Amino acid sequence: MFGLTMSNKILVSLFIFLSGFSVNTAWAASQEALVTAALQGVKSVALLDKNGQRTVIGSITFTPKEGGSEYQLTLEREQFRDYFLSMKEMKCLEGPELWCHLAYPYEQPHKVTVDNLRWLEHDLLFMFKTPKEFGANFWNGIYYKMQIDNGIIKGEAQAVDLNVLASPPDDLSVPPVGEAELDEVDRDKRWLPVIEIR
Repeated sequence: MFGLTMSNKILVSLFIFLSGFSVNTAWAASQEALVTAALQGVKSVALLDKNGQRTVIGSITFTPKEGGSEYQLTLEREQFRDYFLSMKEMKCLEGPELWCHLAYPYEQPHKVTVDNLRWLEHDLLFMFKTPKEFGANFWNGIYYKMQIDNGIIKGEAQAVDLNVLASPPDDLSVPPVGEAELDEVDRDKRWLPVIEIR
């Protein structure tokens, strides 16, 4: 800063500092807007295979409410085939594996926040099995643990024993599946290891 007086140097330094602060503030605001937008309006729900090939399975409508958003999930039934497994009718996607949707069977608020997507995770539970296997294997459950990333809700498959839902939880206001019930899944072997809502 040759030729600048001390006061001018201070002013230049202050300008540079404030410019950086302004850019960081604008970036933070844009990220917050993306997160908020992820829980507003109508979104497409897709499952992705190991190669990134998308299968759209439905849509979800988010309605902002105080403290979060309420949602209505609608599955595209034509994507699924009816199977009668272990005395239970199930809707399954057909591929290298059968990927069967298990609707959460108990009352729940259908509400999410930017920091808590657990009720939505509970509405998108699946069970996998090979086409040749007989009956339903509820211990082969899939739980998509979700987060908002750059305005998109993304989730990776986790293993869960869905027999935990055989009886209602003691407190219906708390999602029953948590970290303690989840385990790693072998993503190289599973057909649809990723979910995206955008």
